[in-house]
Amino acid sequence: MGKNVVETIMGAVVLAVAGYFLSFAYSSANIKTVEGYIVKAKFFKSGGLEIGNDIRIGGIKVGSIVKQELDLEDFSAVIHMSIKPEIKLPTDTVATISSEGLLGGKYIKLEPGVSKEKIESNGEIKKTKDYKSLEDMVGELIFLATQGEN
Repeated sequence: MGKNVVETIMGAVVLAVAGYFLSFAYSSANIKTVEGYIVKAKFFKSGGLEIGNDIRIGGIKVGSIVKQELDLEDFSAVIHMSIKPEIKLPTDTVATISSEGLLGGKYIKLEPGVSKEKIESNGEIKKTKDYKSLEDMVGELIFLATQGEN
């Protein structure tokens, strides 16, 4: 009987420690959606972006993707981003879809410009660079190599 009590107490301690580590990992992983003002950007190829992916400046998370939609006029991907309220983006900011590596997730990298004017809430980032997949880069390399033969 005494052995079962000790095993029960040890099991409870293990579950409590596991719960603590799980909550610590969640809070420090910075995976929560950023609450802030909404900015959108148009891309011809979204490159596998998903809702919740990061928006980064200099490698630091400053926002999250909150919505994606298709523009029915020009068939481009419209990405809606929530940006931290203290980050005021210049109107000449450039948005680029980037990857964390060959198998890593996608995110949007922002390169703020030097304009004194700022993008307002529900504004749009006009300068964008589309995602280049590995297949696209290999295709360009093959095209350049075959051009040299002629």
